[in-house]
Amino acid sequence: MKFGTKVIHGGLEPDPLTGAVMTPIYQTSTYAQEAPGKHKGYEYARTQNPTRSALESNLSHLENGSHGLCFASGMSAMDAILRMLNPGDEIVSSNDLYGGSYRLMRRVYERFGIASHFVDMTKAAEVEKAINAKTRLLWVETPTNPMLNVVDIRKMVELAKGVGALVAVDNTFASPYLQNPLDLGADIVLHSATKYLGGHSDVVMGALVLKDDKLAETLRFLQNAVGAVPSPNDCFLVLRGIKTLHLRVERACQNAAQIAAYVRQHPKVRQVFYPGFEDHPQHQIAKGQMRHFGGMISFDLKNDSLGNAVKVLSNTHYFTLAESLGGVESLIGHPASMTHASIPKEERLKVGLTDSLIRLSVGVEDVDDLIEDLDKALSVV
Repeated sequence: MKFGTKVIHGGLEPDPLTGAVMTPIYQTSTYAQEAPGKHKGYEYARTQNPTRSALESNLSHLENGSHGLCFASGMSAMDAILRMLNPGDEIVSSNDLYGGSYRLMRRVYERFGIASHFVDMTKAAEVEKAINAKTRLLWVETPTNPMLNVVDIRKMVELAKGVGALVAVDNTFASPYLQNPLDLGADIVLHSATKYLGGHSDVVMGALVLKDDKLAETLRFLQNAVGAVPSPNDCFLVLRGIKTLHLRVERACQNAAQIAAYVRQHPKVRQVFYPGFEDHPQHQIAKGQMRHFGGMISFDLKNDSLGNAVKVLSNTHYFTLAESLGGVESLIGHPASMTHASIPKEERLKVGLTDSLIRLSVGVEDVDDLIEDLDKALSVV
């Protein structure tokens, strides 16, 4: 089954009760039982819900996995993974990653004796140096947020196997349309379904997909025991969004390629971070594990100042100044004060995340309008 068919039909069937083509919203908290323990597969909605089950099945097909699990947010999905660790275990992660992920590892789990090492994952030697007998998880984000570095998933899997560690890949920036980490050997794929999967900036949700039955059993236990599950209505919204995932991401990629080229030649821009450029340090890796280069772009202004960044951020019209990414609308953001504010400045600067760095989530609007919008905003600097 090709991807464009998977988003419509993968793991989904018309509702067996009514024949409804679209999965119904089963807005119920509990289910009638014929006798104690005798039911139709559903007991209580924290544990199971037919709308959520349909979405989890669909997601597993999109990522070529065997099990899908949905959570109330991307962070609660990540939290479920980290809850599998024990005091004394260690994590090796990228030093360029979403601020919320850094905050969860550093400020929550380190208090329970689970240490995290943040290294440049584009350099295998640095990862290998950080790995030790206590390493239980490699946390991979690729492309990275916000510097758009690309991590070699196959190489991370190879290094993790040497110490028996799991590899979890945050695939939010790429979406299943562009990248399938399980096919490259990863153990777990994470998505903030809020982003490309939902695609319309109207839902908050997280998801995990994996192949291993035992690992899935453990995570499903945590999903139920902790209870950070999404509502049936949110599951319906993501199911609806997924049906146009390939169309939206394809258009966003096309737009991003043109916008990246435009921004790169602009006299007020110092550097553009976009893996589609042939001289991007990991361009060949991106070509080998992605189908296209994504809809995300970051750039730094030539005059490296917060004031100039604020001027650009405050003078766009079609690019909305807002957190998040992956919706049909284009967004512009300031990582240093928004998505990555929880990371200490000295750590941000080590990876090039300056106060003048601007991040774009390119949507599906007419690209000429988007370029004109950026041109007007840059003209005020």
